[in-house]
Amino acid sequence: MRPAYDTEPVPAHDFEHIEGKVFRVPEGSIVKTEQRHPGSRVLHALDRWASKPTLALSAVTAVVVWVLLSTLLGFPARLETVFQTLAAATTLAMVFVIQHTQSRAQEATQRKLDEILRASPEADNSLITLEEAPDNELKAATDAHRDVRRDTSLGPPA
Repeated sequence: MRPAYDTEPVPAHDFEHIEGKVFRVPEGSIVKTEQRHPGSRVLHALDRWASKPTLALSAVTAVVVWVLLSTLLGFPARLETVFQTLAAATTLAMVFVIQHTQSRAQEATQRKLDEILRASPEADNSLITLEEAPDNELKAATDAHRDVRRDTSLGPPA
């Protein structure tokens, strides 16, 4: 199976540019030579841009101005249709942006947790594939771990 990206060692004086920031790469470090899909980068950029407080303030201001303008013009049907269409399109687009960024973050978190489970000698390695398990196996694991937590909270018998 091919790795997610090709790597190559770099000398200490090279710098890596990531999302507009410059980082010093230590000698012998591995640098990614393949980047994320361009669509993924665009969605993450939109997510970062949409999460800024100034954008939220701008959106609220635009809505207030739109309502005031509509009030002054007697709520013309065409103006309201444009507003509803823009609101619906923006909402739909943001659903996909948020879904993509959260899914990618969840996947990365899951891989990190899998690595922790693999590294821990006492861990139950069957939990690594639990997200792909049938519902009855997931419920059985949940029940088993609930019992373990309950037994642990009760403490050892005196």
